[in-house]
Amino acid sequence: MSLSIFTSASSMASVNALNKSNNLLSTAMERLGTGKRINSAADDAAGLQIATRLQGQSNGMTVAKRNISDATAMLQTAEGSFDEVTNILYRMKDLSTQAANDTNTKDDRDSIQSEFDELNNELENIMSNTSYGGEKLLKSIDSGVSGKGKLEGAVTFQIGSSSKETMTVNLSGGLGNVTTALNALTSAKLSNASGANATINSIQAALDSVGSVRSSLGANINRLGHTAANLANMQDNTNLALGNIQDADFATEASNMTRNQMLAQTSMSMLKQSNSMSGMVMSLLG
Repeated sequence: MSLSIFTSASSMASVNALNKSNNLLSTAMERLGTGKRINSAADDAAGLQIATRLQGQSNGMTVAKRNISDATAMLQTAEGSFDEVTNILYRMKDLSTQAANDTNTKDDRDSIQSEFDELNNELENIMSNTSYGGEKLLKSIDSGVSGKGKLEGAVTFQIGSSSKETMTVNLSGGLGNVTTALNALTSAKLSNASGANATINSIQAALDSVGSVRSSLGANINRLGHTAANLANMQDNTNLALGNIQDADFATEASNMTRNQMLAQTSMSMLKQSNSMSGMVMSLLG
């Protein structure tokens, strides 16, 4: 190797090694500082694309889990209302059975009719005013009441991160049967045994209708519970895959940082030594 003051191969090699070590050191320190292996597309172009898709899916599933909670709360609100409707119907059947007995006087039956009428009013109150989020859910017994309950038509819930993951609940037929059966009770007369016996049959029909709707609500609530459990499992595994791609391995990066710090220091030391070789030229001229 010739001795020259213009070109120093050892100096250039030391500079290149120093630059490489500094670049790797900066990368390791950035990953340790952010906790992410991928901090820009240049770090891993293909990995960034995969991570972006997985992150979008995970975010969508987080919102879908909230959707499921909201949907469950709405259906439970409706089911709770029908539970009270059932309790009222039980009491109305007791009153009808009592009124069917001819041991009652006219005054007795008038008192029974009075309570029966008030229970009818409460049934209308429940059906007309049960709401979720300020929006009415059920169908009014009185056809003259304006407004439409949310559950009178098909209701679609978004239960996943993709457009195909939906669940539709349609209780319109069942609600129609319930209101028809409950409406028949508004004209019930308990002033005699025959009227009371006919009312017993009407109440049984109403109980059957309400039971059918409650069964549908319960089945859909249970389905949402299973959907939420499956969604949580999918999100956990999606986040695990996402972490494998974009999260920094602190043990590896700490080791890389230490190694590159040492390499940078030795490169600087060798650069100093290579620069001193140029001084040997002056000794030849002395």
